[in-house]
Amino acid sequence: MSSALEKSLGLLERMAQTPQGMSVSQLSEELELPASGVHRQLQELSRLGYVRQEQSQGNYTLTIRLAAVGLGFLGRSGVTDIAQPILDRLAREAGELIRLSVFDSGRLTWVAVAQGATSSLRYDPGREQGVVVHLASSAGGRALLARLPERMALAMLGEQGLEPDFKHGSKAPKSIAELMNILETTRKRGYSVAIDSYLQGMAAMAVTIEAKGHELPLGCLSIAGPSVRFTEQRIEELHPALSAAANELGQAANASHYFAAFRSPSFAERGAA
Repeated sequence: MSSALEKSLGLLERMAQTPQGMSVSQLSEELELPASGVHRQLQELSRLGYVRQEQSQGNYTLTIRLAAVGLGFLGRSGVTDIAQPILDRLAREAGELIRLSVFDSGRLTWVAVAQGATSSLRYDPGREQGVVVHLASSAGGRALLARLPERMALAMLGEQGLEPDFKHGSKAPKSIAELMNILETTRKRGYSVAIDSYLQGMAAMAVTIEAKGHELPLGCLSIAGPSVRFTEQRIEELHPALSAAANELGQAANASHYFAAFRSPSFAERGAA
């Protein structure tokens, strides 16, 4: 990290993953920054109202201000207004967790969820909204990669890395060649599947969200749940409802100011950068 702004954003992004707070030394070690510099950045962010120190010499945590900014943006952009009723309906039909991810500036990010599972055996992450999706190991990431030009997909993989930096499932791809075979199967089948890959014991299937006038996918829609419930038959049964919901999202997307901006040629250039 070079500029003060980049360091501050790096601190905010890392702290967003740890709601219980982090110490200066933890942030310094993980971000490979001098402790004195981290302390100065946290003091400035605290002055601006984005972080607070729990007690003297204690951990630093994010305040609600950053979340309020993000939620306010999503609300005014029309993304959640358009998507949530569709997600809720699909969750009731599928009886599983539904996730919407948006593709912007070369990143796929989870932005909305709906939970349809009612039993105790369900997948309910609770912390994934706002998280950048790991492409190679997740169903949404694979659906997106399979749809993108190969050069663009490989560039994104090179930037993010083949293996996630968290404890992933045993069936996550171990090589680019293995992943390329998975993506080819995804293209032929029309949807992606990831079982015991992103997380052990969890399975998901996903499709991209396409819209008229948009060169690249707007994002991905996925159904996720415990692996034991995602048999081949169950996956085939869920596919029509998943695709129908994704088509509905694509048709409604231009009602959002946020998605309307994606029509410009510059967006494709940003995504390919």
